[in-house]
Amino acid sequence: MAAERPGDGPTRAATSPAQFSKSEMMIVAAARELAGQRVCFVGVGLPNIAVNLAKRTVAPDMELVYEAGVFGARPARLPLSIGDPTIVTGATAVTSMWELFAYYLQGGLIDVGFLGAAQIDRFGNINTTVIGEYAHPKTRLPGSGGACEIAINARQIFVIMRQSARSFVERIDFRTSPGNLGGAEKSERIRREQGWLGSGPSVVVTDLGIWHFDETGEMRLDFLHPGATLDEVRATLGWEPHISPSLAPTPAPTPEELRLIREELDPEGMYTR
Repeated sequence: MAAERPGDGPTRAATSPAQFSKSEMMIVAAARELAGQRVCFVGVGLPNIAVNLAKRTVAPDMELVYEAGVFGARPARLPLSIGDPTIVTGATAVTSMWELFAYYLQGGLIDVGFLGAAQIDRFGNINTTVIGEYAHPKTRLPGSGGACEIAINARQIFVIMRQSARSFVERIDFRTSPGNLGGAEKSERIRREQGWLGSGPSVVVTDLGIWHFDETGEMRLDFLHPGATLDEVRATLGWEPHISPSLAPTPAPTPEELRLIREELDPEGMYTR
């Protein structure tokens, strides 16, 4: 779980659900979870905009690490990909991809790996490889890239993805990146035996709410976004969810958070439409 609760940080008048999209709420909630984090390995897509929003709000001193070989990135604008030249702006180090993974990630220097997913199960196991049978898939996905190495070596894993019955499934079609495997006890044993440095997934942020993980290693819904309902949550899961007895509403985005997204990070609405 993040060091601070959602909404911590500078206080400003919150907006109403009619004034922001589900995607904007998801990005803001994910950024807030990074409060207090020091070094973050950034994935492409939604993790990219969430981390760069956190850098401008709750985590100004956070070091951004990109798979292409950049440590301590300070992008002048939102990078379009991990190979976008803007990620080297003000960087602490620019190395080969091999050196980044060997010395920084596998060296235990990454606090948080921030990933996306095509499918996820209740234990935070991630599929980004295929939909359907591996030998004859319905859809081929981008694959692991560095995600599997990030998942086993970063101290914590944060996931951001839109919630649907197709993506939050009882059983993923392919385990690209391990989460809590079949539960916390099994995961801890295997991670220790394999010498993995990370403790596994900590938080999953969706367009409906914020999930953390309970003592069994299963997702637990702790925050429900404005406008979302528990019926909607249940309809978009492949399992019966664990709901926190202290379930709370996620604080709405502030005007400043929305301004940063709309004017600086995603003025064309690529991620927020």
